[in-house]
Amino acid sequence: MKKFFALLLATLMVVALAACSGSTPAETKTFTVGFDQDFPPYGYVENGEFAGFDLDLAREVAARNGWTIQLTPINWDAKDFELDSGAIDCIWNGFTMNGREDAYTWSKPYIDNSQVIVVRKDSGISTFDDLAGKVVAVQTDSSAQAALNSDDCADLAASFAKTLTFAEYNTAFMELEAGSVDAIAMDIGVANYQVAGREDQFVILDQTLVAEQYGIGFKLGNTALRDTVQKTYDAMLADGTVAKLAEKYGLSDCVID
Repeated sequence: MKKFFALLLATLMVVALAACSGSTPAETKTFTVGFDQDFPPYGYVENGEFAGFDLDLAREVAARNGWTIQLTPINWDAKDFELDSGAIDCIWNGFTMNGREDAYTWSKPYIDNSQVIVVRKDSGISTFDDLAGKVVAVQTDSSAQAALNSDDCADLAASFAKTLTFAEYNTAFMELEAGSVDAIAMDIGVANYQVAGREDQFVILDQTLVAEQYGIGFKLGNTALRDTVQKTYDAMLADGTVAKLAEKYGLSDCVID
C-alpha cells in the first residue's frame, strides 16, 4: 500500500512539474483579416499570392505581435456577416469609415480617399455635366455606389442613362474598354492604380464625388484588439514602415500621418 501511494505521489509531482515548466507551448493567436481580393492596390492576387498595401500592413502588424496571419478573401456584400459571425477579426481593405462610424469599432483613419470618375480618354467626357445620358459603372456595395445614392450626388446620378453594378473593378474596366459602359465611379487610389501605364486609354476627371477616409473596421465593441492593432500601426508609422509600403504601392500622397 505504501508503495502504491509513493508511486501515485511521484506521478502527480511529475504532472505538476510538467505543467509548471511550460512544456506545452502557449497557443499563438491567429489574426484573421477579411479583404476583397479584387481591390488593388489595397488587396489583390499577384502570381497566385495575396498582395497589396493593406495586406502588407496586416502582415507586419501580425509579425510584430507574434500572431499567425490568416488572410481571408470575402464577398464584399457579405462583410458584415463575416465579421459578426467571428469568421474574421477585422475588415482591412480600403474600408471607408464615413457614414459607418457607429456600425464598427474603428482604428484611426489612415488613408485619405476620394470617389472619382474614370472615362476613356477618347470619350469626349471632361466634366460631370458630360455624364448626362451615359452608362456609369460601380462596384456592388462600394463607397462609390453609396456616394451616388447620397443626397449630395442625387442630381448627378439622376442624369445618368443607367448605373450598372459589378462584383469587382477589373470587370468594370474591361466593360469600359469595350465601350459597354461610359464611365466608372471608384476610389481614387484604385483609379490611380488601374490607370497607371494606361494613360493613353483612360483619364480620371478632375472633379470628385465625395472625400472620405479609410479605417480598419472591427466588430462593434472589440476595443481590445483594435487598441493592440492601433498601437502597432502607430509604431510602424513612426519608424517609416508605412511610408515605405505606401511608396511601393503608389499611395504616398494618401497616407494620413
